[in-house]
Amino acid sequence: MKRVIVIDKKIRFFLDNHTENTIVNKLRNAGCVFAEDEAQLLISEAYSLEDLIRKVEKRVGGLPLEYVIGWAHFCGLRIAVERGVFVPRQRTEFLVRHAKELAGSGDVVVDLCCGSGAIGAALAAALDDLSLYCSDIDPIAIRCARRNMARFGGQVFEGDLYKALPQPIKGYINILVANVPYVPTKAIDLLPTEARLYEPNLALDGGDDGLNILSKVVEEAPFWLAPGGHLLIETSEMQATQTFEIFVHAGFATEVVRDAELDATVVIGTNPHFYSMIRGQS
Repeated sequence: MKRVIVIDKKIRFFLDNHTENTIVNKLRNAGCVFAEDEAQLLISEAYSLEDLIRKVEKRVGGLPLEYVIGWAHFCGLRIAVERGVFVPRQRTEFLVRHAKELAGSGDVVVDLCCGSGAIGAALAAALDDLSLYCSDIDPIAIRCARRNMARFGGQVFEGDLYKALPQPIKGYINILVANVPYVPTKAIDLLPTEARLYEPNLALDGGDDGLNILSKVVEEAPFWLAPGGHLLIETSEMQATQTFEIFVHAGFATEVVRDAELDATVVIGTNPHFYSMIRGQS
């Protein structure tokens, strides 16, 4: 169904007299690759002429589009974001796709290092009757995640990794997804300008080899997962072999899946049944 865009009369007058090309050219000159699409989006999201001018100037000034309009498109959903929160990437939809294939109705699902809660929201939108828990250490991310979880009933907890989660779900998680920071510290300066200048370093920096936080998540995951439960973590193609080895060392039956078109790499681990015997002891 084609979306009907209602445009403020002052905005329409402005566009009629200056044409949308004025906005497009400003965006293009500022280095926006998809200037035409961005112009249309900024116009549709503006509630007044003043707001449109303000939004265009922010975008021309380098502020990421998602921060300017207040949301990001992810798995067909509008995910609320604000400045200081990691913007969900299209490649992470690959992780969601595999999590959906493994999840079932009534499953206990955890989105660890949830950021805006995009992954959890996408799973809740696609699957029935989930018990969904999200956690992050960043208060700004928690605020966004709670906004995005409101319509799905997911619970959001603030804290460091597993410490934030309620103890009663330990040993009963069916699907554990984590888009942890995995950029090596020395590579942060090589990231695109928008990510480097505006997104939180906390959501990007994975330590010397990019695997510090990932290793912590994997090491403790077997004790939180149900027997046969699954851990899915996004990583880079360059880190896939090391990540695979970390999973195997933790006792997981492990596979690496990749989508070259999205430049997406996900490592999937299945929890051995052995941990069902000891989950109550840890």
